[in-house]
Amino acid sequence: MSQDTLLKSARERMDKAIDHTRDMLRGIRTSRASSALVDNVRVDYYGTMTPLSQMAQVSVPEARVLVIKPFDMTALKEIEKALQKSDLGISPENDGKVVRLNLPPLSGDQRKKYAAKAKELCEEGRVALRNLRRDANKENDALLKDGEVTEDEHRKLQGQIQDLLKEFEKTVGDIQEAKTTEIMEN
Repeated sequence: MSQDTLLKSARERMDKAIDHTRDMLRGIRTSRASSALVDNVRVDYYGTMTPLSQMAQVSVPEARVLVIKPFDMTALKEIEKALQKSDLGISPENDGKVVRLNLPPLSGDQRKKYAAKAKELCEEGRVALRNLRRDANKENDALLKDGEVTEDEHRKLQGQIQDLLKEFEKTVGDIQEAKTTEIMEN
């Protein structure tokens, strides 16, 4: 493995960690309704845990309302049960054709709780990035041990890996700040 390949691989893996962090943050409630709130909800559909997005159309007709229209009307009750069991804290309303989720305004305490959850998820993202740095450094050490790089190239590559980590940690910080701002606004 060359130095360029190692850096490219580390960058790709760190990009995936950032994408995962963004996906996890989408599920945190803000003052506006978003179809991403129900992305992680799984429904027991004929004995198989199926993502809600594969079973129903999710729309946002108003700022604080989510409407879930199942493709198969027989799954309406199961979708309602899955939403009740989820950690959304919202009671679904079933009118026989669609399930509505009316999102009440967030209280100050709820906003702080969601902001803390966002911070926690971003910290998990930072830990994942640091683990990827460790892995890249181990690969770099292996290159040195195998004689594929000199001591100077080894140190330079370590610096480049560290710079890569700083770049991605800054991205996580920006993502966290944006999500916290979104949660705290009315």
